[in-house]
Amino acid sequence: MSTCRSRAWRNGTVVAEDFALADLDHWLEEPDTLVWLDLVKPEPEVLSALAEELKFDRQAVEDAVAPYERPKATRHNSHVFLTCYSTHLSELPDEGVVLEVGRISAFVLRDALITVRLDDRVDIDGILTRWADDGLLGHGVAALVHGMLDELVDGHFDTIERMDDVLEGLEDLLFDPKIQTRVIQQRVFGLRKALVRLRRVVLPMREVVTAIMRFHSEHERTLSSELEGSFNDLYDHVIRAAEWTESLRDMVSSVFETNLSLQDARLNEVMKKLASWAAIIAVPTAVTGWFGQNVPYPGYMAPYGLLQSVVVMLVGTVGLYILFRKVDWI
Repeated sequence: MSTCRSRAWRNGTVVAEDFALADLDHWLEEPDTLVWLDLVKPEPEVLSALAEELKFDRQAVEDAVAPYERPKATRHNSHVFLTCYSTHLSELPDEGVVLEVGRISAFVLRDALITVRLDDRVDIDGILTRWADDGLLGHGVAALVHGMLDELVDGHFDTIERMDDVLEGLEDLLFDPKIQTRVIQQRVFGLRKALVRLRRVVLPMREVVTAIMRFHSEHERTLSSELEGSFNDLYDHVIRAAEWTESLRDMVSSVFETNLSLQDARLNEVMKKLASWAAIIAVPTAVTGWFGQNVPYPGYMAPYGLLQSVVVMLVGTVGLYILFRKVDWI
């Protein structure tokens, strides 16, 4: 079901909240007014009418609702269009970690930000709180763009930190003899799958923030120059998130390779134990086979022959057992 939220600020103070879509033109014409409109699951005809009225690029409108779009920022004649993702990591008993992503697309106008979401997975209330706490709304639409991206990047950091904690727990399980190898394999596979999806969301954010900063230098009416320091700090956070994600990738690969090496080592241990017990069992087998021959030998058909065979079996088996225990084969 399509929903709509909106807000208008003047000099950083809220002057209108949750006004109807039909009133958007009125607030866009108000001087010194900053406008935000959020559409969730918009009807095609509603989005088309809005795009025609505000002269949105046709390709950008298609990208706003098309599936599987990568994070990006592009500049058009009347607006800047960008697409970003939020992330949330959850743990399931059977599947391990699962990464959930939510997409938000935005049309950046001179004094307005129009956001489009396909579902409610992006925490828009968190973005609103960030806008209110930053105290930067007096700088124009650039403050809305910065606050939205900053909130999303902070969410990336939370996800990466949780994934790092999961990875540390997985490293502890590697050397736990009570944990089954299948359990570790399932968790490593789930973590690698989530990390691949996370990299697709986090790494392109460097290009998004860089593009917005470039648009700022080339087209100052879109982004306020007073926010340059804030965007530089945001870019630094994006770089750190990307580097942390890459390090997690290396660590997950290391855990995967270590798990394979430990499996080989455990297999060698099992083979040594089997070979040791086979050698021990071979002693009584050889003795009983020898004394089972149908030819005369010392002790043949005599009571002491039984005692002789028993002593040989005990000495051989106990001797091999002590020897294998000494070399830690069993």
